[in-house]
Amino acid sequence: MGIFSNMMQKIFRTTAKAERPFDAAPPRTESAPGTPGMMPTSTGGAATTATATAPMSQVDVGEVLDKMASENSQKLDWRHSIVDLMKLLDMDSSLSNRKELAQELNYTGDMNDSATMNIWLHKQVMKKLSENGGKVPQDLLD
Repeated sequence: MGIFSNMMQKIFRTTAKAERPFDAAPPRTESAPGTPGMMPTSTGGAATTATATAPMSQVDVGEVLDKMASENSQKLDWRHSIVDLMKLLDMDSSLSNRKELAQELNYTGDMNDSATMNIWLHKQVMKKLSENGGKVPQDLLD
């Protein structure tokens, strides 16, 4: 899994957990008769996977991250800093990891200019979150 995919999963999973009560039983799928312990049929398995991972509504990225920040002991400025965003998501925010994220997101600038790369990364991550079903505050997309 890529770094961005991991970020997205951490943000979107928070909302999916909140929308589905913990005591709600997941949808049941049945195996073919006479095959105890076998995997569910492909149709049932696909439906179950889609139900378990698909967000029920658009994820409010700002709300999710603000809530995470309020519960975090560190004062993290996720709205302006890719390093703080990664820390908030409990991810490795080292320069090497940010360079890897930059490569993943097709950064074409100078990776030795970390300040410029960091600004680009933050904007690109917000843009990609928006493109993938996240409701990102407008001021973070401009």
